[in-house]
Amino acid sequence: MSSGVRSPQAVLFACNFNRVRSPMAEALLKKLAGNRIYVDSCGLRREAAEAGEADPFTRAVMAEIGVDLEGHTPKTFDELEDDSFDLVVSLTPEAQHRAVELTRGRAVDIEYWPTHDPTLAEASRESRMAAYREVRDALARRIAERFGD
Repeated sequence: MSSGVRSPQAVLFACNFNRVRSPMAEALLKKLAGNRIYVDSCGLRREAAEAGEADPFTRAVMAEIGVDLEGHTPKTFDELEDDSFDLVVSLTPEAQHRAVELTRGRAVDIEYWPTHDPTLAEASRESRMAAYREVRDALARRIAERFGD
């Protein structure tokens, strides 16, 4: 963990739909921290055509590093079972605004980690997989820097 930054007990990762970036970050921190930190993720809204699970490319690139996201069900801020986080990490500008609203009047740290949306990659399957891997690896580095021992 970086010096001078306290270690949180409960972390929420937030993005737009909770199907790509925030589930990746949640799973990566769970893998790193185990039960040491409570970790959850959410999105701002549900995608109209949402299949009720993590994005298939997200599941595939996480499986490459031994992380199974098959059980992930996207949820919104309003669907969180518990909102007593001491750190909220926003991965999109829209989620950052919602995090500020959610935590107003509370002793909660908010961090903004701008994270590219790999769903915008339009090309071959391999090019799309590469875009998802890039996001996964960038999040893994950031998480290791922020939460590693």
